[in-house]
Amino acid sequence: MFHQTNGEFFYGILLLICILHTNVCQQEERIQALEKRIKDLEDRQQTFPEVKYLTYKDRKRILVTGGAGFVGSHLVDRLMLEGHEVIVADNFFTGRKRNIEHWIGHENFELVHHDIVTPLFLEVDQIYHLASPASPPHYMYNPVKTIKVNSIGTINMLGLARRVRARLLFSSTSEVYGDPEVHPQTESYFGNVNPFGPRSCYDESKRVAEAMCYAYAQQEGISIRIARIFNTYGPRMHMNDGRVVSNFVLQALQNEPITIYGNGQQTRSFQYVSDLVDGLIALMNSNYSKPMNLGNPDEYTIEQFATKIKDIIGSKATLEYKDALVDDPKQRRPDITLAKTWLNWSPKVTIAEGLNKTIEYFRNELLVHHHSERNLFFPKEWLHSSGIKTTIPKDHKEL
Repeated sequence: MFHQTNGEFFYGILLLICILHTNVCQQEERIQALEKRIKDLEDRQQTFPEVKYLTYKDRKRILVTGGAGFVGSHLVDRLMLEGHEVIVADNFFTGRKRNIEHWIGHENFELVHHDIVTPLFLEVDQIYHLASPASPPHYMYNPVKTIKVNSIGTINMLGLARRVRARLLFSSTSEVYGDPEVHPQTESYFGNVNPFGPRSCYDESKRVAEAMCYAYAQQEGISIRIARIFNTYGPRMHMNDGRVVSNFVLQALQNEPITIYGNGQQTRSFQYVSDLVDGLIALMNSNYSKPMNLGNPDEYTIEQFATKIKDIIGSKATLEYKDALVDDPKQRRPDITLAKTWLNWSPKVTIAEGLNKTIEYFRNELLVHHHSERNLFFPKEWLHSSGIKTTIPKDHKEL
């Protein structure tokens, strides 16, 4: 009896030692895994492009609503490089964190996940109010929300500007001209807009937002700027935003039929995103407070534009014609006389140069299969001098 109990005792001790040994090994493995994770995080520590140093007197605190979107993120890049303190407010409906992730952690940058339909309380010197879905599929997805963003959201931003005496630039659109009966469109043209059509949620809410900017300027003395933005394209465009450039480029790259709605004779004018950013900053810092067109006056039919993209890519895609869209404008071309006169601004990037950069971006976008391969866009000069560490597809080329 004694020997049996003694054996069980030693067996229990041995089992306990084995369990402890296993636990120690597991703990060592966990420690090694954590140490490796810490090392990986240290290796991935974000470095930033060299930004200009501004003194307290010259440095501005700037809010960009919709700053994680296509145009907003390019504007943020420029403002950061100029040395300003930038706050991005975005609800990420169409914006993406990866568009501005290269600035997260920088002492001059702050990201606020916020829907501007709710008031926002900050201390800022300037407000670039870009928040709003801008492509038809996005703004027609929830038309009531689109109206709220451009009406209530704009009231909230104007209220913020009034409280802190900030200057506000409102990003309006060429859609305020509707299906124009005047060509090219000047700022004095009142437009031809259907207030009861599928696009009215965007067109009319932008028009009322312009009216609110004017009312606040007259009644409250707010300094406002209004940019009527014409078709803009470039890297970081949403792949499925339903706009002409993204649709045509993706279809051509994949040798799918290029979809043209209507007979293809309707015209559009396309500006590259860097030109628009130049114009927005120049307008914000100008003394002009009435609406101003920002666009490229070079005009193409949709059919010509589709053929041009197809030829640049060398695609075998065919042109496929479908029924025209409701209220789709027949002509669209800006008169930029005011921008030339007041801002000394005009587009610099040729359509061939801009399309090549955009096509390269979308080509890389199609190569992405894992999150670690995400297609991060940086201007060519950043890739050489910024020190940014990032993972890009093996076939990535300089843009």
